[in-house]
Amino acid sequence: MTPLVRLNDVSAQYGNLRALKDISLSIQPGERVALVGANGSGKSTLLRVVHGLHRIETGQLHSPPRRHQAMVFQRPFLLRASIRFNLMLGLLLRGWRWRDARQQAEQALARVQLSSLIQRNARALSGGQQQRVALAQAWACQPALLLLDEPTASLDPRSKREVEDLMQEFAQQTDTTLIFSSHNLGQVKRLASRVIYLENGRIEADLPVHDFFHGEVPEPAKLFLKGELL
Repeated sequence: MTPLVRLNDVSAQYGNLRALKDISLSIQPGERVALVGANGSGKSTLLRVVHGLHRIETGQLHSPPRRHQAMVFQRPFLLRASIRFNLMLGLLLRGWRWRDARQQAEQALARVQLSSLIQRNARALSGGQQQRVALAQAWACQPALLLLDEPTASLDPRSKREVEDLMQEFAQQTDTTLIFSSHNLGQVKRLASRVIYLENGRIEADLPVHDFFHGEVPEPAKLFLKGELL
């Protein structure tokens, strides 16, 4: 099977800081890949590189065109407009007709149970509701690849469960490939089929989720797990 995403010896920098160092990996269609590691390990940079938001210094990247991707950030950027218009705008910019964009936006908002707030100013929503809007935006675009950067990190427990349920539904009911970063190892166990552990911009472990938590892992990943599970 042809990989949906492939990186060959990819490196990326922020100023003088080398954030990714010779990253090589392949991700198949339909996989649910969790990126884990300490702050500054390269998780967010890797997501941004795959999505085309950060330039690579060396190596090769093959990923779907941007119009076939969507990315959800820890703190979504939403316009000071209705949540329906926030969804429609992304579709209109992709060439959808107004009527079709409106219908698609309304269907996506129904999937995240926000139909009753369709005219509400998106900036006035709670953090959990804004993340549901961001997931609805992704749904509406029907992406082949969905990237999520710590999508529940700033949410209260109830909102975390709601967003996690939506991520699970997304993975189960579509053919979309998920790549997400998370510090929540319980979430990783529940949602991922594969775990990539990064440290100092390098991949130190790349294993099926069961093997990562219950098998033998490289020493850096073992120390990380011990620290996170204390």
